[in-house]
Amino acid sequence: MTAPSSPNPLIAKRRVLTASLVGTSIEFYDFYIYATAAALVFGPLLFPAEDKAVQLLLSYASFGLAFVARPVGAAIFGHFGDRVGRKSTLVASLLLMGGSTVLIAFLPGYAQIGWAAPVILCLLRFGQGLGLGGEWGGASLLAVENAPKGWAARFGMFPPLGAPIGFIAANGFFLILGMTMSDEQFRSWGWRLPFMASAALVFVGLWVRLKLTETPAFAAAAAQGALPKVPIAQLLRHDLRGTLAGTFGVIACFALFYIATAFALGYGTTTLGHSRQAFLIVELLAIPFLAAGVILSCTLADRFGTAVMLRWGFAGAVLAGLMMGPMLGAASLVVVWLWLSFALFAMGFAYGPLGAWLPSLFGAGVRYTGVSLTFNLGGIIGGALAPIVAQALAERGGLALVGLYLVVAAGLSLGGVMIVQRQSAS
Repeated sequence: MTAPSSPNPLIAKRRVLTASLVGTSIEFYDFYIYATAAALVFGPLLFPAEDKAVQLLLSYASFGLAFVARPVGAAIFGHFGDRVGRKSTLVASLLLMGGSTVLIAFLPGYAQIGWAAPVILCLLRFGQGLGLGGEWGGASLLAVENAPKGWAARFGMFPPLGAPIGFIAANGFFLILGMTMSDEQFRSWGWRLPFMASAALVFVGLWVRLKLTETPAFAAAAAQGALPKVPIAQLLRHDLRGTLAGTFGVIACFALFYIATAFALGYGTTTLGHSRQAFLIVELLAIPFLAAGVILSCTLADRFGTAVMLRWGFAGAVLAGLMMGPMLGAASLVVVWLWLSFALFAMGFAYGPLGAWLPSLFGAGVRYTGVSLTFNLGGIIGGALAPIVAQALAERGGLALVGLYLVVAAGLSLGGVMIVQRQSAS
């Protein structure tokens, strides 16, 4: 760690923190415009089915495909991040996901090219997942490995803050389009504009990241010859407990987020009959509570510990699950907003401290691989399955069953934190 050159380390390291924030904001923007389009457009446009519920399930399945790709991307980018360096690996991950996103903008529909349309979409979605698989972990290390003593959680909050920023940019874009064009124009070509805009955002991200240098922790490990030849083999051989803990520890935040955003949007605009614009506004008004949860939890985590804040987040997930049926299913959008705001605030407590907690589980030589792999494996359980399982549960037993899914996810994440706590106590 390097000593801060100003009384406020956040100011002294502003270029590093800006790079970690801007990069993940762009990556999450790319990811969320797909989630929004999957809920609103991709079903009828790209998947042939008479039943709208089946179309939505197929669209969510393509959404979940990226979560399968993310651990693959984590292993690939983690290898190079631990062998070559954090900077160049982060540049490559940004290019892959940004390129895949832009190409989706030019994809013809099923009516034009038949089954080739959903196949190409799935390939591009897989590319998005590969890129994001190497992004979040590298951005977290960029921040945390530059943090002075006692500032790890506050530095580590910047990559998680990319989530609400990316979400606001993505859904805000879709909201503007919905207010300025007809439904026919939006479904015909308007939905493509947010994907095209990703090209400009990727250029900005590259400009910021190319100005960085390597982190002190990686430079020290390289100088000492402490970089393993095959980081993932080293990780699974010597850090299995940390890998399991990290994987289970992230499940709750993924489940909370994608149920409160992708599933809630699809359910609210189909089953509940709310207008797309109205529900997008409600979600945009709720998302600042996610940012507030991240900032508050990370500020407190440097004083009380990341595990304490994570447990508060998991408790909030349980409460959100129990309140989901009567509140998300309410006719009043004000009540829906209250539930979304609370769920996303709890998600901030379950998400923000991960930026510092996950890197603390691994040594510098395998840290990129460890953080990326655990974050994305947990994403399959908590994120990829969330909209699909939630839709199926809602069809069979209503929102109360979806709420129980959140309760189970919180229990699994609490178990992950307890794994490493028992190790520390032993």
